[in-house]
Amino acid sequence: MLRYLPFLLVLALWIYAFVDCLNTPEDEVRHLPKVAWVFIVLLFGEVLVGPLAWLIAGKVRRPAGPAQTWVAPDDNPDFLRSLKKDEPDTE
Repeated sequence: MLRYLPFLLVLALWIYAFVDCLNTPEDEVRHLPKVAWVFIVLLFGEVLVGPLAWLIAGKVRRPAGPAQTWVAPDDNPDFLRSLKKDEPDTE
């Protein structure tokens, strides 16, 4: 079973690169038209040249945006204001 592992890893990378190439919008594809990248990934997938070329040079990579910070409820002024609205008047 272990002897099939390299083949399965190559196949998984091939499929991932192909699906990623198909799902990428045309304006995010670099250097070649999208159709050319699809053919490159398909034709050179067995030797990993096509999928690696797509992942390295074919798609525009964007840095991750700023992480959203979590604020505890007792530090969140909006949450505290909403609690004051829900309190009944005890006068």
